[in-house]
Amino acid sequence: MNSQTRTRILTGITTTGTPHLGNYVGAIRPTVQASRDTRTDGFYFLADYHALIKCDEPARIQRSTLEIAASWIASGLDPDKVPFYRQSDIPEIPELTWLLTCVTGKGVLNRAHAYKAAVDKNNAAGHDPDSDVSAGLFMYPVLMGADILMFKAHKVPVGRDQIQHIEMARDMASSFNHLYGEHFVLPEAVIEESVALLPGLDGRKMSKSYDNTIPLFAPAAQMRKQIAAIVTDSKAPGEPKATEGSALFQIYQAFASAEETAAMARAYAEGIGWGDAKQMLFERIDREIAPMREHYQALIDNPAQMDKILLAGADKARQLATPFMRELRHAVGLRALSSGSAAPVAKETKTALPSFKQYREKDGQFYFKLVDAKGQILLQSLGFASPKEAGQTIARLQSEGPDALASLRPVLEPASETADFLDDTLRLLKASHEASQK
Repeated sequence: MNSQTRTRILTGITTTGTPHLGNYVGAIRPTVQASRDTRTDGFYFLADYHALIKCDEPARIQRSTLEIAASWIASGLDPDKVPFYRQSDIPEIPELTWLLTCVTGKGVLNRAHAYKAAVDKNNAAGHDPDSDVSAGLFMYPVLMGADILMFKAHKVPVGRDQIQHIEMARDMASSFNHLYGEHFVLPEAVIEESVALLPGLDGRKMSKSYDNTIPLFAPAAQMRKQIAAIVTDSKAPGEPKATEGSALFQIYQAFASAEETAAMARAYAEGIGWGDAKQMLFERIDREIAPMREHYQALIDNPAQMDKILLAGADKARQLATPFMRELRHAVGLRALSSGSAAPVAKETKTALPSFKQYREKDGQFYFKLVDAKGQILLQSLGFASPKEAGQTIARLQSEGPDALASLRPVLEPASETADFLDDTLRLLKASHEASQK
């Protein structure tokens, strides 16, 4: 596999808080593991521009940037082997954001989940729909699109709440490619079903907004004290305890091996006391975290060294971003007047393949549609109970082409296009899919 066909994976973390165990299990640990895959090229960044949308405390953003960078490196990310950078150290990203803004419909951004939630909240309170809604919040999907498209990422690991942003990035890329030629790769969202979502001290999702987190690199004594505060039921030692719904058990399972998890489940059934169970949890977590803690603290104590590491990562990333931005500027007409004839020229015809877009509606059902480069719907599904079912149906259409239509008619709306046109389109997609598998 040469450098032009290697899969690129991009991951960013917003710099607004201190990393906790939930961040480690859900984002930091899996991305570190992925960074060691020799079959892929990974890009890892600190999303400090995004932080400005959520936080107006400069010292907090600065400190969070240091803590997250140190956490990633202490956890095993090797900045010598992958681009690891601050978003704000790549000036091409805000420039690309503007180019994408000019090809993105306002109607698309109106449908962004975060913006819609803010508007719905204002409407419910009887306020102006856009009260306290910044342009930064509204434009968040475009900045995220620039993060992804700048480095031609093929896959972006995200939570389900971020799938819409990846679809928007695909829309932006398709619109730009349609106008100016094939410059962008259309990214795909990667949902890791196996990644654990840790409960916090109170049983709810571990989150800064709930103030129920356990800091990742807290001193051992502090971590033991916080683990001791995890909410449990009132069952006494000797009484069997249920693993189902137990926050303590879920956190243990996220760190333990299958054998260790099975042993803890037996201990629950045999009536282990909560104090003993919490001690076992502390010991298991500390066994994994303790070897990293000293490295983390050394990085925290040397912010100048962290700056050096991040600027070196930015230089590495800009080796790709700077020439690509030069290409994009030329494509849209931001070019030297002496670079060629200034007379109008016929636009080169480049047709992007139609693409599938998967999404969730307010009814809780999952849908997909097949759209062309102009956004025209060629095929629309009915609702599915799960995204997996929708994805499996898309996979059949991509791999089988028009041959799959007959058996899939019950889950598809009547096609608005002629049968021949749809058949031809699906044949093209099948051929493209087969070529990508070779």
